[in-house]
Amino acid sequence: MSCPICAKQTDKAYRPFCSRRCADLDLGKWLTGAYAVPSQDPDDIEEAARLGTEDTPPKPH
Repeated sequence: MSCPICAKQTDKAYRPFCSRRCADLDLGKWLTGAYAVPSQDPDDIEEAARLGTEDTPPKPH
């Protein structure tokens, strides 16, 4: 098995990664939302739209 980040041979201590660095890079991708599962569920789309408008500051007049 190879590391999903850099394709080097995996290390038993960090499996499925080769090092702590690659494991941390992968975690960072999850935390920043770089990994996402697409959805066509209307409820998911409405929820995303609602959350998107909550984070947007009001426009100045």
